[in-house]
Amino acid sequence: MIKIDLITGFLGSGKTTFIKKYADWLVQHGYRVGILENDYGAVNVDMMLLQELLSDRCSVETVAGACDADCHKRRFKTKLIAMGMSGYDRVIVEPSGLFDTDEFFDTLREEPLDRWYEIGCVITVADARLDTELSEQSEYILASQLANAGKVLISKSDIATEEQVEKTVAYLRSVCERYCGRILGDDVMRTSFDDMTDEQIEYLSGCGYKRLDFTKRLSGDNDYMSLYYMHNGISKEALWQNAKEIFANADCGRVYRIKGFIRDDDTWYEFNADPNSISLSPAENGQDVIIVIGEQLNKSCVDRYFRK
Repeated sequence: MIKIDLITGFLGSGKTTFIKKYADWLVQHGYRVGILENDYGAVNVDMMLLQELLSDRCSVETVAGACDADCHKRRFKTKLIAMGMSGYDRVIVEPSGLFDTDEFFDTLREEPLDRWYEIGCVITVADARLDTELSEQSEYILASQLANAGKVLISKSDIATEEQVEKTVAYLRSVCERYCGRILGDDVMRTSFDDMTDEQIEYLSGCGYKRLDFTKRLSGDNDYMSLYYMHNGISKEALWQNAKEIFANADCGRVYRIKGFIRDDDTWYEFNADPNSISLSPAENGQDVIIVIGEQLNKSCVDRYFRK
């Protein structure tokens, strides 16, 4: 059977960065790896970030959102069936930060997937500077990710203060206890992805998963939105400034993530921002799109930062 791993975590936690490290380790140790980007929105920026992993032993596939839950689940299952017939040793699923992990487990119980795949591990990545005042629906999503994790990785701890790390871990424990009764103890691992050793990655590859029951508090409807801005011609300096203002402007709604690519001075730049940090770095390739993700977004307010 093919081992399948779920790498999950709330918006901006660092899942893609970890997967780069993890998938490269698997390939270097002889595995044939398939990565499935199971995104929330209609445009998958994270797939572009994984292009450097492409080789005859590693490929990247995508399931885009922009449809209802049943349609998305059918697309997810269809893609897993195709990947199941492609000769992979290990499949890694990276969902959106707004993914309810029940979909992963429910889909794998269906035929023929239940005969082709066995779950290897579920790893949840959490930013050391996580917002500790999330809405109820965001806490529910976070709890669903934590409830099933074989290991919880605290990312970006190298750029966070000890107080921020401790506050985040305490919050994760509180969310777990309130929603699913799980007590997080040794399951939490603080790390910097840049400094991860082969021994640590090997350990994580076998960390397994848990299945805990918790009460669903959300319907299929929610307040999450993704806004897309393509070919907007914005400069990198203007994008940086606009992102800072969007996060600070309560009229825009609760913005969790701004990400994408822009082309400026004939160079592609990867843009990644959350309320704690903004990064802009040269990229070999890109797609001219910026995505704003959040709750109860005011489209007309956000539009003013991107529309000419």
